[in-house]
Amino acid sequence: MVFSSDASSSSYSLPTESTPLLPKSHLSSQPKTLANVFIAIVGAGVLGLPYTFKKTGWLFGLVTVFFVALMTYHCMMLLVRTRRKLDSLGFTKIASFGDLGDVVCGPVGKFAVDVMIVLSQAGFCVSYLIFIANTIANLLNLSPGSRYVVGFQPKTVFIWGLFPFQLGLNSIPTLTHLAPLSIFADVVDLGAMGVVMVEDLLIFLQRTPTLELFGGLSVVLYGLGVAVYAFEGIGMVLPLESETADKQKFGKTLGISMGFIASMYGMFGVLGYMAFGEETNDIITTNFGRGIVSGLVQIGLCINLFFTFPLMMNPVYEVAERRLSDGRYCIWMRWIIVLIVSLVALLVPNFADFLSLVGSSVCIILGFVLPSLFHLIVFKGEMDWKGLALDGTVVVVGVFLGVSGTFSSLMEIFSVKV
Repeated sequence: MVFSSDASSSSYSLPTESTPLLPKSHLSSQPKTLANVFIAIVGAGVLGLPYTFKKTGWLFGLVTVFFVALMTYHCMMLLVRTRRKLDSLGFTKIASFGDLGDVVCGPVGKFAVDVMIVLSQAGFCVSYLIFIANTIANLLNLSPGSRYVVGFQPKTVFIWGLFPFQLGLNSIPTLTHLAPLSIFADVVDLGAMGVVMVEDLLIFLQRTPTLELFGGLSVVLYGLGVAVYAFEGIGMVLPLESETADKQKFGKTLGISMGFIASMYGMFGVLGYMAFGEETNDIITTNFGRGIVSGLVQIGLCINLFFTFPLMMNPVYEVAERRLSDGRYCIWMRWIIVLIVSLVALLVPNFADFLSLVGSSVCIILGFVLPSLFHLIVFKGEMDWKGLALDGTVVVVGVFLGVSGTFSSLMEIFSVKV
């Protein structure tokens, strides 16, 4: 075990993974912690669940969602217990996931967490751009494969249209004043999900399409990847636990939150698939017509993801600037990163396929493998064979699922003909 005497987070002034989600002058109550967990986990990934349920079958999709929720909760609590153990040994400056990796495994652990956080956060922002571009094209009734503007597809035109505005937003050195936008985005997401589910139910009662229970073994890894992506919030669990007033009840509060989110995800995925059956699109909102309600829901989601983009990219900038420019603000580095993210979004044809890729590769390692590995290293002298076997199994299975799931998702992406 590698223990560093100074495990504090970077002194860099920008918000990082250890930055509180909601501005506060005191510790969070249980209701506030519930709200914070919801904000940290729920995002655009939920919009790809109905399409995923179409591929996996609705029953297997439900089982996968609840299984991933249980595993995510388990691994989040592993991080909490590991931090508490190290805190009792005198390592009191562990503010983030990266700090924990630094204490347990030294620079290698810190580097591994940094890389995973950069890839996952950038991956989220790639999915945002894909969602916004495809949704605008749908609202304008433009076919995805058509070429309307100087020979370019609508998706390409809209992503490049967003590019200069994102350069401006991502150039802001301090983004704490944009935090209310993040909260607003999640409130709108919750409202939009409610509207979509009601619309789904009404459509299902009119159409009642044929539904599959299980889509076959070939799509198991695909479904797992999307579900892991949808629950990704492991990087925020240590800051959330630090903000909680009654830390003894944090596990219970986190469990209630995860149960609620899993139930909401499951209902959203099932209702979306029930409404449209085999016609379910990779972004469920594009299945709706051009009515005022559905249009407002889609526009609201686009606006909120547009402003959430710089907030989600902030951990990427924190890592890049800390490692490449001694923690100093570097505008050209930010612009290059935004350019890379935009180029990746242009190359990925399908929203849900990309969710599966990010979930299978980065999120499985970050969410399952590293928490279990760190817990195993710190507690290996105290656990019985069952505890050792559980941690070891999660690490081995996680690595296997990460490798095989990444391969499966890449095959799915490259099999799509644009």
